[in-house]
Amino acid sequence: MGRSPSDLAIFIGKRLLQLIPVLVGIILLTFIVTHVAAVDPCARWYPKGSPATIAHCQAQFSAPILTQFWNYFSQLLRGNWGASQLGQPVFPAIIAAVPATLELVLASLFLMIVIGIPLGVIAAQYAGRWGDHLVRVFYLSGWATPTYVGAVIAAVFLAKAIGLPSSGTFSSPPPFPQYTHMSVIDALIAGNIPYTIDALEHLILPASVLAFINMGIATRMTRASMLEVLPLDFVKSARMKGLSNFGVLYKHALRNALITTTTVLGVTAGGLLAGTVVIEEVFAWPGIGEYAFEALGGGGQPNFDGAIAVVVVFAIAVVLANLIADILYGVLDPRVEWR
Repeated sequence: MGRSPSDLAIFIGKRLLQLIPVLVGIILLTFIVTHVAAVDPCARWYPKGSPATIAHCQAQFSAPILTQFWNYFSQLLRGNWGASQLGQPVFPAIIAAVPATLELVLASLFLMIVIGIPLGVIAAQYAGRWGDHLVRVFYLSGWATPTYVGAVIAAVFLAKAIGLPSSGTFSSPPPFPQYTHMSVIDALIAGNIPYTIDALEHLILPASVLAFINMGIATRMTRASMLEVLPLDFVKSARMKGLSNFGVLYKHALRNALITTTTVLGVTAGGLLAGTVVIEEVFAWPGIGEYAFEALGGGGQPNFDGAIAVVVVFAIAVVLANLIADILYGVLDPRVEWR
């Protein structure tokens, strides 16, 4: 029985409905951390707050737990995620920082695909031989490199050696409005080629470091999937028909091996967010990772509302990435029924 577009819509709808209790659970956990586990939360959240602010906070925490949770949940839905110690609302700052992080994560994911997947094919082709060993050394080096060490080496030494910028998104303030807050996209929308090149140059190092550290996921999954596919009959038939080695590997074997790799990369996209906190701080990249560092006290004054908001955003991003991976798996693998 075939799979129709309506079946796909039902499949996606069911996955979206399954997402709701997960998101509620995430919000419940952050509520517990901020409203129950904290000792004297008002004093922690507002160490320099006015008496009126402290009194308002204490009134909220004196209400029944269920009432506190409902107030917390409803405030999140309204976009009221608290304020910094300086009184600046958290939600607009988070929304403004997300696009830059999204740009960094997507660029890193692109590098993982165009470099990591071909390396996985090479490792499978030369399994147990020199090619496989060299690829293993490469991706294990990335896995073994602490994020902070890799970022500092790239920003301090590599940037100077190859002549790439090591901080910010542009060398100078752009003369065009930033609609998306993604430097490369905004420069392209403005049709400003010099600033587009400048934005790409600023993106190369942080995206490359983030991709290098996580490259092993794409490479190892591709290698494992290829080793499962290469002995199959359809691959042997392609070789017997006289197809080139390139055609057999990339047009036949890889197409089937990518089902697993693609879905794993979807999950990895959410996991890449964890590395952005260090990467963005080292490269002065104005994303949510840098905001998280400042909220945790990197700027000298902790922002508890901001820190909790970052946890919520990161958790939602990971859940959405898993949802996309689940949907991709259902679309790519014909064995999955859309029911």
